[in-house]
Amino acid sequence: MSARVGGALGALYPFLDTQAADVGAVLADVARSTADKAREIVTLRNSLVAEHGCRLVECARALAAAFQAGGRLFTFGNGGSSTDAQDLAQLFLHPPTTARPLPAISLTHDVAVLTALANDVGYQVVFARQIAAFGRAGDVAVGLSTSGGSSNVLCAFEEATRRGMMTVGLAGYDGGRMAESDVVDHLFVVPSSSVHRVQEAQTTVYHVLWELTQQALAGEL
Repeated sequence: MSARVGGALGALYPFLDTQAADVGAVLADVARSTADKAREIVTLRNSLVAEHGCRLVECARALAAAFQAGGRLFTFGNGGSSTDAQDLAQLFLHPPTTARPLPAISLTHDVAVLTALANDVGYQVVFARQIAAFGRAGDVAVGLSTSGGSSNVLCAFEEATRRGMMTVGLAGYDGGRMAESDVVDHLFVVPSSSVHRVQEAQTTVYHVLWELTQQALAGEL
């Protein structure tokens, strides 16, 4: 009889054993776990259509107007959201198709700037200081936070608002501090307490937002 793995690892992967187990049973458990996760994210993504569909169109039109007026897109986030911020900027700047490239900058890309600001000033301002240096009225700030409560993301939104920039927030759970803030013009909340599902769904949200923005720029939205 094999012993179950306990603690956090056991909670995430209940099919794991500390001793050798029946390979067929383990593979069946893995398959079930994978299928359950797939169904969960598909259901979550489908729910976002009714929740955010109309507001995504509204945001895309506002983004298109900003770009047409010479605005630029600045993206930022922490951890996994940092990677998504880079992906989002890359999507707008170097689209995978013949779509129109749009000016976009990820504020998480320059490690030297991030570490200098974190070390010399404080981690809370690593995005706000960059917004202060590069942002101008008419630009767009897009911040991602799984919890919706990242202090440095909210700080950047506050700086962006002071400079007359449009702000777009992507959050999970119930929206956290982003939902309570008056400095986020367009907020898209993924109603899940799973970090993995939130970030997967946020990826879908910003890809849809990019597609809608392209349509708006082409006069098709």
